[in-house]
Amino acid sequence: MTVVSREVVLKAENLVKHYPIKAGVLRRTVGHVKAVDGVSFELYKGETLGIVGESGCGKSSLARLLMRLEEPTAGQLTFDGVDVYAQKGKEMRRLRRDIQIVFQDPYTSLNPRKTVGDIVGEPFEIHTEVLPKRDRRQRVQQLLELVGLNPEHINRYPHQFSGGQRQRIGIARGLALNPKVIICDEPVSALDVSVQAQVVNLLAELQAGLGLAYIFIAHDLSVVRHISDRVGVMYLGKIVELGDEDQIYSRPTHPYTQALLSSVPLPDPRQRNSREQIVLTGDVPSPANPPPACRFHTRCWKAQEICSIEEPLLIERPDGESAHVSACHFAAPRVVV
Repeated sequence: MTVVSREVVLKAENLVKHYPIKAGVLRRTVGHVKAVDGVSFELYKGETLGIVGESGCGKSSLARLLMRLEEPTAGQLTFDGVDVYAQKGKEMRRLRRDIQIVFQDPYTSLNPRKTVGDIVGEPFEIHTEVLPKRDRRQRVQQLLELVGLNPEHINRYPHQFSGGQRQRIGIARGLALNPKVIICDEPVSALDVSVQAQVVNLLAELQAGLGLAYIFIAHDLSVVRHISDRVGVMYLGKIVELGDEDQIYSRPTHPYTQALLSSVPLPDPRQRNSREQIVLTGDVPSPANPPPACRFHTRCWKAQEICSIEEPLLIERPDGESAHVSACHFAAPRVVV
């Protein structure tokens, strides 16, 4: 991991994204899916902020908001002090150079009809002011070499590469414009375990060499722990706990985080047998009709009456540590084996 400064490069404040539910012949709005519902965090220069949670908790919707691939229902996003959602035209186009994304599926995120050279070089076709046309081929070859691919394969097509190699191509494309922030939206979930490690190690090496900041979104807790400096845990559109990697994985305070970590497989049978596993009851509620107040109270073994009446704030708790916050009325550290 890189040395993290305290310079804020990206700041989200109360981000909200509600998708309308249409019904009837007239396609009237009868409700909303609350995919992201009040997410706030800061990303520091050179830092990796991991975002974890179950499928459907709003991680990918958050990624699209951070890239401004979708407009928010409410909230603010600032990059280097600039209001992202207030930018238009050339200003927004310029801003997109600094925030890039690596998509989840390397099999569908690359155009099968284009060569690798065209795919990695496409950002230069859009942002023509970045690099003269005569220098683009050489720059693409440099990018391929940077991510561990043979620069001589510039004229090959995506189907001639393995899944791990395709994801490296996606990373090379993301690096083309020298961004400051890269959003990694589950970049290894479609890959074999052995290949996952190679890609995660590559991302860490690139971060150390280029000073990048990552938002690393995943549902695999082990992968997130390997690469992240801080970790945010999402549940039904909200961040319920946020802290340093060691705080989250060794002394989680939110019941949902504790339940997630208790389900992580352990290779040592003695540790596995000595660890208490927390089994949550019931199903994940629908984001179209989330429970009132604390959204986790319908599955929480600590829940009391206040949990269904008053929403807990994401703040430092009495038993917590500095910069370690959780949204629970009864937050308390739990040592994880």
